[in-house]
Order: sequence, then C-alpha cells, then structure tokens
Amino acid sequence: MRKLLAAPLLSCFLFLLWLVMSRSVAPGHLVLGAVLAVAVPALTAPTRPLRPRVRRPLVAARLAIVVLYDVLVSCVRVSRVILGGPERRRHSGFMGVPLDLRDPHGLAVLSAIVNSTPGTVWAELSDDRSLLTLHVLDLDDEQAWIDTIKTRYEKPLMAIFE
Repeated sequence: MRKLLAAPLLSCFLFLLWLVMSRSVAPGHLVLGAVLAVAVPALTAPTRPLRPRVRRPLVAARLAIVVLYDVLVSCVRVSRVILGGPERRRHSGFMGVPLDLRDPHGLAVLSAIVNSTPGTVWAELSDDRSLLTLHVLDLDDEQAWIDTIKTRYEKPLMAIFE
C-alpha cells in the first residue's frame, strides 16, 4: 500500500476533503477524488524532504481536544476585550516564549495552534528556533502565557514529534 500511496494519511484526507467540498458522493466525484488523492501526494513528494513521524497518536488526539477547548475559551475572552471599554484593549503587546521544541513539523503545528487561537498571533521565530515572539491581545500576565504555551502545547508536541 505504501508503494501505491506516497502518503496514505494525506491521501485519505484529500479524498475526504474532495467529497466534502464537492458535496457529492456521485461516482464521478468518487473517481476524481481517488485520482487526486493518489496523484497529488505522489507528485508533491519531492517537495516534502522531511517526513513527519507521529510517535504518540493518543497524545495528538488529547492535544487536539485541548486546542479545541482553548480556541472556544479564547473566543469568549476576545469577545469580552472587544466589547469591553477602551481600558480592556490597553493590555495587548508582544512577548517572548523560550522554546525547547526543535522539530520543524512540531513548530509548524505550534504555529497553527497559536494562529488559530483568537487573540494570539505568531510574530517571529528566532534563527536558532529558541525564542518565539507572540502578539497577545490580552497580555496581563506574561508568565501565565509562557506556562500555557510550554505545558499545554509545546510539551505534547515534543512527545508527538521528538
């Protein structure tokens, strides 16, 4: 199966994504989705020199639940800041988070987590990948943000990818 599919999980995801986007399970869409699911990973394989290795899928599932919860909570908090008075908006700013995570796939997932959480934006990663600069909308306690990033996201990502 590995020889037929360059990236089986990616192929499965692309096939399902095609069906969802086309909103149809007609035979033509099934065939076209299958062709795309096989062809796209095979044609793009040379552009992916590093293959991710997910070492702990249960930790990944637990991380997904944590991220979903954090996104929902953050939506409420950002709404309070936006709908609150001007004094609530004065606490935004940039901060640095020291990182131990070095795996490029883990860093990419961390970037996706940070940028999908309302109120936070990944601003910069140092050249040696040891310091992440974030912009936070509600930056009252910088250490609390550092602890959150390191314990809720970085630690599980290190278990998954390193």
